[in-house]
Amino acid sequence: MSPFQSPAPKTLTVSQLNRQVRSLLESNFDFIWVEGEISNFAEPSSGHWYFSLKDGAAQVRCAMFRNRNQRIRFRPSNGSAIRMRCRVSLYEGRGEFQLIAEHIEQAGAGALQAAFEQLKAKLLAEGLFAAERKRALPEQISRLGIITSPSGAAIHDILTVLARRWPAIEVDILPVAVQGEAAAGEIAAAIARANRLHSAGKVHFDALIVGRGGGSLEDLWAFNEEIVARAIVASQLPIVSAVGHEVDFTIADMAADARAATPSAAAELLSPDQNEWLQRLRNLELNLQRQIQRKIMDAKRELEQLRKRLRHPGQQLREQAQRLDEMEQRLVRAQHQQLERRRSQLQLLESRLMANSPQTAVTQLQGEVAKLRQALEAAMQRKLQQAATQLSQLAKLLDSVSPLATLDRGYSLITTAEGSVLRDSSTVEVGDRLTARLARGSLSLSVEAISSPEEDRKN
Repeated sequence: MSPFQSPAPKTLTVSQLNRQVRSLLESNFDFIWVEGEISNFAEPSSGHWYFSLKDGAAQVRCAMFRNRNQRIRFRPSNGSAIRMRCRVSLYEGRGEFQLIAEHIEQAGAGALQAAFEQLKAKLLAEGLFAAERKRALPEQISRLGIITSPSGAAIHDILTVLARRWPAIEVDILPVAVQGEAAAGEIAAAIARANRLHSAGKVHFDALIVGRGGGSLEDLWAFNEEIVARAIVASQLPIVSAVGHEVDFTIADMAADARAATPSAAAELLSPDQNEWLQRLRNLELNLQRQIQRKIMDAKRELEQLRKRLRHPGQQLREQAQRLDEMEQRLVRAQHQQLERRRSQLQLLESRLMANSPQTAVTQLQGEVAKLRQALEAAMQRKLQQAATQLSQLAKLLDSVSPLATLDRGYSLITTAEGSVLRDSSTVEVGDRLTARLARGSLSLSVEAISSPEEDRKN
């Protein structure tokens, strides 16, 4: 080669050229932000996104791989204005200049709000917010699960309200992060864990509170994630969403069975007011006292009526004795009437006999009549004697069962201070006051010693 000739230039293959250009681009450009409008958007089965980003004068090819686009809170489409954080690169296979997207968001103000509206429309179309799907909150709460940050203001507000309104409610805190990239997954996992514990019978939850205190839209974004909404819908336990302040509204609020404006409001929603219950109990107590007083007055009136109808045993005995006297008189009258009838019959027969009067027959008949008369009189005397004996026996029997006659024989009737008849020495104690009823008058006694029936038999 002549010393005056230039060396031949190095020849590159197309692949080598594209590789060097790619290396040059990637080494000289750090991550950059690019803004434009999407066109030619495509999503093959691989899950990667391919699109062009353009403005009024130019366009550039872009790619966003699956491991990155899964984190995006909205779904881009042709015509979407976006702001993209990306790396400058080259697709060696076609020698095309392209941008590799790491993150995209909707351009301009309201990007998060747009993502919120997009997810809201999607879940609404699926029926996740339907009123008929939501569970009624239980009337009585004995145990409550709270899914929130253990160090935030929300848990303090909830516990303060519960302690004031109904301190008997048991509280289990299921701690989670309430903001940041991991927050949504932790919240969804805590909801699922609470349901598993409840279904397994390890912990009986009546309801769950899911929420946090106030903050910006970005701070509250974990409660706008689809994974949280679906976990709330899948829960078998009723869930109250209590996110932020009264003006804040999240996807979790729409998916939950009930929404509370604040964490404090959620605690009030699920807890009865003990002051109201105390007043109700006082009213019930007054009603019960009035009913008891009415019952007592009715019982007193009934007792007074029974006392008026109750007759003394002595009066009943006198009435029975009077009835016996009447029966005795009726028996005597019946016997005399029977005797008179027999006498009348005898006189009639005697008259008939005399009318037919053969003397011998008359004499014989007179003898027989005399015998019959004697027999009749003897029978009547026996009958009267038997009746008198029976009457005497009945009178003695009646007198033997009369408590007054028992008292006349020297016995007494012992009663306690309450008026109950004393039958067993084991029912009194030394020092008790007793009353002894005698045939005439009564005595007031004091128990000084007590002996059992076994001791009396030994003595």
